Amino acid sequence: MRRLPVAIEIPYCDPLLAFSLFAEDPYSAFLDSPENRGRFAYIATEPISIISACHTSPDNSWSQLEEALADFKLEADQSLPPFQTGMIGFFGYGLGRHLERLPAPRQTGDSLPEFSVGLYDVIAAFDTVERRSWVISSGYPETDEKLRRAAAEQQAHKMVARISLAPTALPPSPTATTIWEPELSRANYESKVNQIIEYVRAGDIFQANLTQRFLCTKPDDLKPFDVYRRLRKESPAPYAAYLACGEGQFVLSASPEQFLRLNTDRIVHTQPIKGSRQRSLCLMEDKAFAEELLKSSKDYAENLMIVDLLRNDLGRVCQIGSVEVPSLCQLESFANMHHLVSTVTGKLKADESALSLLRACFPGGSVTGAPKIRAMQIIHELEPVRRGAYCGSIGWIGFDGAMETSIVIRTLIIDRDKVIAQAGSGIVADSDNAEEYEESLSKAAALLRCLDPDGRSKL
Repeated sequence: MRRLPVAIEIPYCDPLLAFSLFAEDPYSAFLDSPENRGRFAYIATEPISIISACHTSPDNSWSQLEEALADFKLEADQSLPPFQTGMIGFFGYGLGRHLERLPAPRQTGDSLPEFSVGLYDVIAAFDTVERRSWVISSGYPETDEKLRRAAAEQQAHKMVARISLAPTALPPSPTATTIWEPELSRANYESKVNQIIEYVRAGDIFQANLTQRFLCTKPDDLKPFDVYRRLRKESPAPYAAYLACGEGQFVLSASPEQFLRLNTDRIVHTQPIKGSRQRSLCLMEDKAFAEELLKSSKDYAENLMIVDLLRNDLGRVCQIGSVEVPSLCQLESFANMHHLVSTVTGKLKADESALSLLRACFPGGSVTGAPKIRAMQIIHELEPVRRGAYCGSIGWIGFDGAMETSIVIRTLIIDRDKVIAQAGSGIVADSDNAEEYEESLSKAAALLRCLDPDGRSKL
């Protein structure tokens, strides 16, 4: 007998309006697509269980994730959106320490878990192109087919009733403001860029990604959902996300970058971003920035290095001869930045899974450098705090074996009364330290405007 999810189609509404009903739930999750490039949006709440670990845990967290998905399998309904219940959450950058020989994580950083994922037996799914929506339920963890379907139908109807109360509009976001403080001075950041350049010239690495953090105090009366709404407006992106991770802890992302997508036909798809220029309101200047990026030999070389790294990573778990590069260094323009985006594909081996694919490629090469392990060692040496969720991955893994994840960039972390923004740049032999510092500010600009719209912070 086929084990399919239970699906109830519901009247379409704006996913943001629907999620406003769930935003204050302790472990609510919203995988959003305000630019429609990702097409699908998902809402989940009230997980059956939460799996997480502290950055000091000696246990291999990947085995916990594998065990959680091992005992319950679902067959995909091809008439529905790709995610049809399963795991949603973030996989922090530090999870890489369980995969390779890396230094112990720094003790300083935010207090969020190293990773946090929920197992969700019921979700709402939205097709933002065809303007259709469904509530989908699996009946997890029940395995008896009759009992499973009964549980799935009960949970689905419960969520249908709740979404039926969605408002038709939201009030304007409150206009609370604060001041951002950089963790590194400009001179300090530029000095670290120079150190990486010396590593490159010495033959240690070809490239490393250096980041810096900006911190501010969250106004007491400002809700995380309002911060997310500001971020969504300032920086609409195809891999946006709102994750509630426990008491006062949230990950709010406006990522433009796909990490890994795995379809039920076992085709793998990844789209690394490397190469950036800021947008301009002046059409002629904006076009000039885009053309400059397309002609940049430095940015082309950076992108090519990461494509080669990802080809190698995919080659560990994909069928021999299946890894291809359908497009290289294509210009894609987002709300605030122009980027060079490449596409790498492959066919997953029969004995590999979504999690083994994630492990083989984690963390993404576009936020580490090449060679990956040595670049990560240098990042650990030069960055003063652990990255946390930043430069990890956000996404879903379905009970049917499919997966879609993003790279955690252009992201705000709310850690109780503190808000953290982070941005960086890829450093190669011919990098200019002042230009790399300015690039990191350009990438952070939309994040900073969410809590400092008037630009009062002196950076």
